[in-house]
Amino acid sequence: MVKADVLLILEGTYPYVRGGVSSWVHQLILGLPELKFELLFLGGHPSHYGPIQYTLPDNVTGLSVHYMMDDQDSLLGPSSRPGNSERFELWRQVQDHFRDSRQPIPAELLKALFESLGKSDGLPEEDFLYSQASWQVLADYYLQYCDEPSFVDFFWAYRNIYRPLFKIARIARELPKVRLLHAISTGYAGFLGAGASQLTQTPFALTEHGIYTKERKIDLIQAGWIKESEDRLGPNLNAEMGYIRRMWIHFFEQLGRTAYQHASPIVALYEGNRQRQIRDGAPPEQTQVIPNGIRLGRFAKALAARGPEIPMVAGLIGRVVPIKDIKTFIRAIKEALPALPELEGWIVGPTEEDPNYLHECQLLVDSLDLAGKVKFLGMQDVSAILPQLGVVALTSISEAQPLVLLEAMAAGVPVLATDVGSCREIIEGLGEEDRALGKAGAVVSIASPGAAARAMVEMLTDSDSWQAYQQAGLKRVEHYYDERLMFERYQQLYKEAMSWPE
Repeated sequence: MVKADVLLILEGTYPYVRGGVSSWVHQLILGLPELKFELLFLGGHPSHYGPIQYTLPDNVTGLSVHYMMDDQDSLLGPSSRPGNSERFELWRQVQDHFRDSRQPIPAELLKALFESLGKSDGLPEEDFLYSQASWQVLADYYLQYCDEPSFVDFFWAYRNIYRPLFKIARIARELPKVRLLHAISTGYAGFLGAGASQLTQTPFALTEHGIYTKERKIDLIQAGWIKESEDRLGPNLNAEMGYIRRMWIHFFEQLGRTAYQHASPIVALYEGNRQRQIRDGAPPEQTQVIPNGIRLGRFAKALAARGPEIPMVAGLIGRVVPIKDIKTFIRAIKEALPALPELEGWIVGPTEEDPNYLHECQLLVDSLDLAGKVKFLGMQDVSAILPQLGVVALTSISEAQPLVLLEAMAAGVPVLATDVGSCREIIEGLGEEDRALGKAGAVVSIASPGAAARAMVEMLTDSDSWQAYQQAGLKRVEHYYDERLMFERYQQLYKEAMSWPE
């Protein structure tokens, strides 16, 4: 019996994390009330998440929650066992695809993997951990390919990298029957969708807001918990990396490549990300762009509430996490103050995700003598905050298509953003017709507090330019970013995907 139309596979987002992708998921479910959605949440460890942050809409049929690290200690202790060498030949083939990630795992091998991993008559997890057959595959790998890490470091990295696949396969075998699998990222979520699709012959769609593999690669390059020889890691992505770091990166590259190979359609939020998906292995003919949209009516009241004066307040609306580069925003306020002494900087958004980073930002505010000038307001009603802002600033080092820019424009607030993701497209327009509407604000380089400060001052002190930015922003969101357009496109996408021959 079919439980729902669409199973949304969600990694580290809705409904346990607010904002960003989670907001979009909630919006999509509410916007398509004629469809039934089942939710599957994948998280790292239960301690990383609090309570559910959203009231689940009535068209959600259920939510299953799985943590990749919650039962690491639940297995029996080590016990000698021979393992089945023939079955580990399957594992050796899969492992080769992760070691060399240039080609996706083919359909037949992927199906066999998901049918076998974690099953007593297949490849039990205990055999992976403790059997002689598994040891032989691991030892062969080390002797043939590893010339740098110690065996002990390799052994633990190998286990930590591959062990989550057993959980992914078990989850895939227990999924409820649905008409469409829809992962909202590659990574574990996308790999689960690809494997489950092969197991159940259920169509599989993939939507990416950011590019998961790229973001995970950046995280891994910067990760201090990966052991490797000193001085091997340089300051940029092309620097020589140690073998274990490359193992991790190849693993996530393969998760993404396999998800791309078996998904149809593959959705990006803007053309730049679609091209990146193709470079990372997505078949071009399977890709398409569906921009985010917002409910314009929600911000009509905020637009009407604006006073005649331009508020001397720059607001950053977003999570207080390193990827938002809150510190550059703080420094920009400092640099703008000599020209605009009445300026204030408001940081609006959740602060609990990275307490250490929040503390660093607070220390920076104190060290720059900005107490009273830079304020951390926490979660707020954005539509109530926007009329109080003269400019919305986004200093992120990575974004996809930030809804907060669209929301600010719909509320009549000019925007300032770094040149990441689709920010330039949103602010300056894409095609000729779009660009003819004018600029809705300014675009600056990442990590450039001086440039951001100059743009803030110009936007807040030049009334004519401010009005032009406002009008261009209002026209652009109305023409291109109304949520009704997004809902229509996903209705069509779901209709076509669910008509896949059974």
